[in-house]
Amino acid sequence: MKRHEQLYIDGEWLAPHGREAIDVLDPFSEQPVGSVPAADARDVGLAVEAARRAFEPWSRTPPRERAQHLARLAQALGEQRDELARGITRELGMPYEFSKRVQAGLPAAVMASFAKLASEYAFEQRIENSLVLRAPVGVVGCITPWNYPLHQIVLKVGAALAAGCTVVVKPSEQTPLCAFELARLIEACGLPRGVFNLVSGAGTVAGEALAAHPGLDALSFTGSTRAGRRVGELAARNLARVSLELGGKSASIVLDDADLPRAVKSTVGACLLNSGQTCSALTRLIAPRSQLARAEELAAEAARGYVLGDPFDAATRLGPLVSAAQRERVREFIRAGEAEGARRLCGGAAQPAKLSRGWFVEPTVFSGVERTMRIAREEIFGPVLAILAHDGDEHALELANDSEYGLAGAVWSADAARAERVARRIRAGQVDINGGKFNLLAPFGGFKHSGHGREFGVHGLEEFLTTQSLQR
Repeated sequence: MKRHEQLYIDGEWLAPHGREAIDVLDPFSEQPVGSVPAADARDVGLAVEAARRAFEPWSRTPPRERAQHLARLAQALGEQRDELARGITRELGMPYEFSKRVQAGLPAAVMASFAKLASEYAFEQRIENSLVLRAPVGVVGCITPWNYPLHQIVLKVGAALAAGCTVVVKPSEQTPLCAFELARLIEACGLPRGVFNLVSGAGTVAGEALAAHPGLDALSFTGSTRAGRRVGELAARNLARVSLELGGKSASIVLDDADLPRAVKSTVGACLLNSGQTCSALTRLIAPRSQLARAEELAAEAARGYVLGDPFDAATRLGPLVSAAQRERVREFIRAGEAEGARRLCGGAAQPAKLSRGWFVEPTVFSGVERTMRIAREEIFGPVLAILAHDGDEHALELANDSEYGLAGAVWSADAARAERVARRIRAGQVDINGGKFNLLAPFGGFKHSGHGREFGVHGLEEFLTTQSLQR
């Protein structure tokens, strides 16, 4: 049990105003593994005030010096990778071997990338008689989700600190423990007081207080589209800059000349990563009608190959969902798919055999899915794949773009030029072509109801910069 009783504000560990605590449950054992304070609006106010005091000296710190702070933090994250991964597996349920690579390994690489950017980025540019400065926007509120808890904090904090901003972080109350480990690393690395502040608590209390605080200059939020609308509305009242990374219903288009086994296997893997609890998950497989039967067979076979079980067992490939409520939400979607006439090829809403505990849902694949069905339109956030049939490139694009979301996508074809032509017409922020390699320097973010703003690399850095012109 890791019981945290204090918040990290202005470089110190401070007791919250209230006495309420939030228990954190292990999704596999269904037992508490820790607790954090439930901050209120007064605690949030203290954190914002601390970040405001720290802003001017930090913003005037030379970028190369800021880069050195971030490089030390990146090194510390790397050194603590295994321990961080163990903690995240306990509070989230992702299998430990995946947590080491993704949940703990990626944050160290991201922080290192922002350290490098801070030292290389051109914060000043001469344009004729003007000196154009890229200045930090100010105090940034970061509200982060439960599915990639450490990574999403680092992605925002690394960019904001590199830009010269100060931050107040409100992590998800479902997986907040790793945020406290990050705060301890930040303290040990000697980051100036007030530059990073951590307040844990409920989204409806601490999250809304942070979003609505008049001392914020910018708000960066990752989470559901519903919650994004709410915090965006609150922040807009104070004219704070808002960036939102929201939901997704991403499509993987398989063209008729593609390597079908490779495309289907990869799509299933992208759908099931983190038990389907990934905003950019490829949850719609759009396959050629002429090859539909084979695509169904391949998808079901791949899904059945995912072993469910103890996240610390090396054989486990799929862990539990984060909570009982999330499991019930996913089960309800499975039941809805069956009620609307989709054909379930594998999986289902029942508790998996031989697993009497843990919030598990078996990998579930549906075919015969029509674009009007809920499982084709709504974000499920669980291990559920919907297969739709297309009758050619134009029809495939029509199906892919018939969504209120636009976060990610994929295209598969033996003809790279053809694949790129199709990819260019997908209304989504990031599209993989034939399993393109993840690039942590490329911008990531959404179209439509998947939000606005970009993260990663120079585009992520620039979310926290504004311009100032000095004329001579």
